[in-house]
Amino acid sequence: MKRRCVMLFTVFAVCISAVTGGYHTVLAEDAQEETAEVSPEETEEAKAEDGVLEDGVYSAEFDTDSSMFHVNEANEGRGILTVKDGKMTLHVSLASKSIVNLFVGLAEDAQKDGAELLKPTTDTVTYSDGITEEVYGFDIPIQALDEEFDLALIGTKGKWYDHKVSVTDPKPEESAETGEAEFQEELNLEDGIYTIEVKDSKYRVIESGEEK
Repeated sequence: MKRRCVMLFTVFAVCISAVTGGYHTVLAEDAQEETAEVSPEETEEAKAEDGVLEDGVYSAEFDTDSSMFHVNEANEGRGILTVKDGKMTLHVSLASKSIVNLFVGLAEDAQKDGAELLKPTTDTVTYSDGITEEVYGFDIPIQALDEEFDLALIGTKGKWYDHKVSVTDPKPEESAETGEAEFQEELNLEDGIYTIEVKDSKYRVIESGEEK
């Protein structure tokens, strides 16, 4: 009787092993099929959807909830977004020097001891009529694109205000080297030193010389 029970148990164990083994095989095959279906293009699309950008320099739109707090009109609502080692920083030139500090977070937290306030830079902007002006600019750390976040500010009157802002529409910036190469190619210039006259976005060479 004991021997018969042992045999029945052995048969039962073999059946269970066969069923579970087949189940795991099916799961493994399904996983391989799902992995194979994800193309490199789909991976890049997923990165874009997650707001992940490759290291580089971009132009990006800076949106705020206030008509009094915005990018200088000379820059048409956009700032320079720098991505380095996966970290994003947006530099924006504001409308004037009336905002003296920014804080990523709420105004009440900006007034606490140890709060890291963003200090201004002095930027020079050029308007469409050619007039230039010095204004304050700020380097703002960005955690994610297309997502609203809190950004508090304090003006010359010493009062903090809460605002909601977001960074959207990143576009790769053309490098200075690329622009210079295209400029030289357009004029078909050889290496050398030139004096260029620029007028109404048009230019002409008025003097040339040998490169020293």
